Amino acid sequence: MGTSLIFVSQLNMCESKEKAFFKLIHGSAKEEASKEAKIRVRPEEAGRWGESFEKLLSHKDGLETFTRFLKTEFSEENIEFWKACEDFKRSKDPQQILFKAQAIYEKFIQTDAPQEVNLDFHTKELITQNITQPTLHTFDAAQGRVYQLMEQDSYKRFLKSDIYADLIEGRPQRPSNLRRRSRSFTYNEFQDVKSDVAIWL
Repeated sequence: MGTSLIFVSQLNMCESKEKAFFKLIHGSAKEEASKEAKIRVRPEEAGRWGESFEKLLSHKDGLETFTRFLKTEFSEENIEFWKACEDFKRSKDPQQILFKAQAIYEKFIQTDAPQEVNLDFHTKELITQNITQPTLHTFDAAQGRVYQLMEQDSYKRFLKSDIYADLIEGRPQRPSNLRRRSRSFTYNEFQDVKSDVAIWL
């Protein structure tokens, strides 16, 4: 019994930044369902999200609600990529920058990536050429294009959606249909596998 206590303690101490980032960009179905259940927004607060896309994304519940909306449209890769880039830009040491850049590239950028975002050839090619020596600005152009796409397209549909209307009117949230496209994968699929970074790099 004493041995298992030490073992658990060691596991907790070994929770690395890489594992945390893995969870960030892959998510967990249980965590998503929990977040959805916890979102409690006052109608006036939700109303402010309609003023600008920036206000929506800068509010924690706004970001989570918009992510939920994109999942109903099967285009959540856009917001997941944007969030991964925001986290990436807060990286400090070179090893962390390299690790996270590679993870983002493999999940969102490379051809046939599990959640490939829609980018023009030039932007994609530039990232591919620089991915071996990434900087904090490696994904700036791609993130900007994805942001613009969401602002001009998805955000406008979000403002007309039932999800947003329910919040504005103060109605209880309806359960979302969170089916996934077959080529996407989630952290959930790896729960029975040891958290070895080499598995997904």
